[in-house]
Amino acid sequence: MKLRGRGQQCRALDGLLADVRAGRSRVLVIGGEPGIGKTALLGYAADMAQDFQVAQAEGVESEMELPFAALHQLCGRMLGRLDRLPAPQRDALSVAFGLRSGSAPDRFLVGLAVLGLLSDVAANRPLLCLVDDAQWLDHASAQALAFVARRLDAESVALLFGTRDAAGDGGLAGLPALAVEGLVAMPGS
Repeated sequence: MKLRGRGQQCRALDGLLADVRAGRSRVLVIGGEPGIGKTALLGYAADMAQDFQVAQAEGVESEMELPFAALHQLCGRMLGRLDRLPAPQRDALSVAFGLRSGSAPDRFLVGLAVLGLLSDVAANRPLLCLVDDAQWLDHASAQALAFVARRLDAESVALLFGTRDAAGDGGLAGLPALAVEGLVAMPGS
């Protein structure tokens, strides 16, 4: 599926997925105005990644005050692998997701746990993580995902964010970015 007028962006995503297939991890923040096509580009990536496992999360404005809400969306189906994590990381993520009681988890340990979980999931088959509406992520999830994004290397994980803020606000600043702009109308269309 090619997106009309988005050949450059589709080629960038194709290259990113090829790198991940070759065993390298990649991160990309797709930024632009509301309705510009960020979600369609994330959908394109999912369509082109039929050989990948796919995990998705979507920032929800009404959940911005709920710590780890978006992270739970992304990792919820992976929780059967918690026992493969080192005990401090497993405990921190278990508390963050309400699987056990405890005081507020150390966010460094939560970030390490998510990195370990994604790496474990991708060990046998590449993993594509799609995070749409990242501008609405709760702070704890955004912080953990930015932490993970900066540490991915050779795990065969693609982490794609769609956000209204092309500059990458919310901890995503400095990550590889793709700005999506409006399409130019062709004469006679």
